[in-house]
Amino acid sequence: MLERVKQKCDALGIKPSRRVIGVSIAQQRLMFFDDCVLQKSHIVSTSRRPPSNIKDSLGTPRGLHHIAEKIGAGAPPGTVFKGRVNTGLHFNELEDDDLAKYLITTRILWLRGNEAGVNLGGNVDTHDRYVYIHGTNHEDKLGTPASSGCVLVNSIELINLYDQVRVGDLVWIED
Repeated sequence: MLERVKQKCDALGIKPSRRVIGVSIAQQRLMFFDDCVLQKSHIVSTSRRPPSNIKDSLGTPRGLHHIAEKIGAGAPPGTVFKGRVNTGLHFNELEDDDLAKYLITTRILWLRGNEAGVNLGGNVDTHDRYVYIHGTNHEDKLGTPASSGCVLVNSIELINLYDQVRVGDLVWIED
C-alpha cells in the first residue's frame, strides 16, 4: 500500500507525509503508518454501495486524499455532530428514530482529494461530497460495508487516531 502511495505522490509531484492513513475497502480495514511503519490497524466500515468517486453515488471514493480538516477535539466518545457542529448530545440521548440512522459521532477527519478529475473538482470532489473518517453509533456493523460513503471507525480508536494525525496527512483509499 505504501508503495502505491509513493508512486501516486511521485506522479502528482506531492511530497509524501510522514503519517499516512490507508483504507482497504476490500478488507474493511484502516491502517495508520508513521515513518513507513504500521502503527495500528482498525476494522472499519466503508460504503454499502460499490466504491465510487462520483457525486451522489454514496460510494467510498478511491485514490489519494489528505486530511483537510479535523473536527471534534475534546468531545466525549459518542457525541453527535450535525453539519460538523457538536450537538452536545451522546447518541444514546436521541430518539429511537434517530438511533436507527448512521450518525456522525466522536470526531471528524474531513477528506479532500489530491487527484484532479479523479477525486478533486467537478462531480468527483471528495471534499464537496462531505466524505469523512468518523465515529458511528453502529459499531456492531464495523467490518461490513455499511456507510453512505464515509469511513466509519470505533470511537475510542478514532480518538487515538485523531490525536496522532495532522491536517495535510495523506489518506490512500483502495479497493
